[in-house]
Amino acid sequence: MSAVSDRLPTFPWDKLEPYKKTAAAHPDGIVDLSVGTPVDPVPDLIQKALIDAADSPGYPTVWGTPALRDAITGWVGRRLGARDVTHRHVLPIVGSKELVAWLPTQLGLGPGDKVAYPRLAYPTYEVGARLARAQYEVYDDPRDLDPTNLKLLWLNSPSNPTGRVIPARELTEIVAWARAHGVLVFSDECYLELGWEADPVSVLHPDVNGGSYDGVVAVHSLSKRSNLAGYRAAFLAGDPAVLGPLLEIRKHGGMMTSAPTQAAVVAALSDDTHVQEQRGRYAARRLLLRAALVAHGFRVEHSEASLYLWSTRDESCWRTVAHLAELGILVAPGDFYGTAGERFVRVALTATDERVRAAVERLS
Repeated sequence: MSAVSDRLPTFPWDKLEPYKKTAAAHPDGIVDLSVGTPVDPVPDLIQKALIDAADSPGYPTVWGTPALRDAITGWVGRRLGARDVTHRHVLPIVGSKELVAWLPTQLGLGPGDKVAYPRLAYPTYEVGARLARAQYEVYDDPRDLDPTNLKLLWLNSPSNPTGRVIPARELTEIVAWARAHGVLVFSDECYLELGWEADPVSVLHPDVNGGSYDGVVAVHSLSKRSNLAGYRAAFLAGDPAVLGPLLEIRKHGGMMTSAPTQAAVVAALSDDTHVQEQRGRYAARRLLLRAALVAHGFRVEHSEASLYLWSTRDESCWRTVAHLAELGILVAPGDFYGTAGERFVRVALTATDERVRAAVERLS
C-alpha cells in the first residue's frame, strides 16, 4: 500500500485545518468559501427521477441505459453545438474526479510517458500522472511543450482555480497542434455552463475540431450546473476510438454509475430551466462578493467564468488566508493549485445567500 500512497503529494486541504478553526470561532460562525461544493437544493424534478428509479435491484451497466446515452448525445448537440454524436461517442463516469485520477492508468501510461496540464490547475491532474508513474509537466501555453513522449494533454476551460476561458481561436490552434504531434487531448469543461464575462467553447464544437472528434474528448460534470456533487454524475464525449477501450476497461473494473443516478442524469440533462435558475443564484453571489473583495483591497484576476474569484492582495496566500480567517471567512490558498498561485486565494461562490451576505458585511 505504501508503494502507491508514497507516490502521492501531501493532501493539501489538511494544511487549512488551523485556519478553519480560527474562522469557526467567529461569533457569527464560519463563512466557508474554500471548497466549491454546492449548497443549494437538488431540483425537484431530479430528486423525483432518482426516487422513481430507487427500486433498482439489478446491476447497472457501465455504458448506461439507452435513455442516458440519448440524453447525453442530445445535450452535447443542443448545448455545445456538437454534430453527429452517437452512443459510441459518449461514456458515463462516476464523477469527474475519479476519471481525472485514474485516466492515465486506464490509458496504459507509465514511466517514460508524459502528462501535461496547466501551470495553475486542479491538483488531481498531477495525482493521476503520479498514480500511473508517468512524468508530468505544467504549461502556460501547451504549444510550447516538447511533444516527445507527451501522451496526454489536459485542458481546463473555464479554469479551476482562475476562471480563465480559453478563446475559441486559441482552442482551435491547440487542438490542431496536438493532432499534428499525435497527442491525446482531454478537455475538462466542468464549468462550461458558468460563463460570466466570456462564453466558453467546447472542444466538441465543429469550429474547434473541424468536424472530427479524432484525438479529443470532453469531460463534463453535473455537480455544479445541477447541484449533483453528491450523486457522482459525469460523462465523457468525444473520440470513439478512445472511449471504446475505456468502456471495456471500466466494465472489468466495475466503474458504473448507479441506476437511480443514471435516471436522475436523464432528467437533469433534459431540463435547462433549473440550470438558468442556479446560474442566477451564483451570478448574484458573485456580484456581491466581487464588489466586497475589491472594496477590501483585493484585485480579482481572470474569473470571467466558473464558481471562483481568483483574488490577491499582493502578499503570501497564507497571510491572506489568515487575515480572512480572523474575519470568520475561509478561502483556499492559491498555492494548492501550483506555485504560480502563491500570492492568490480562491474564493468560492458556493455558500448560501445568508452566508454570502455575512461575508460581505465582514469585508466591509
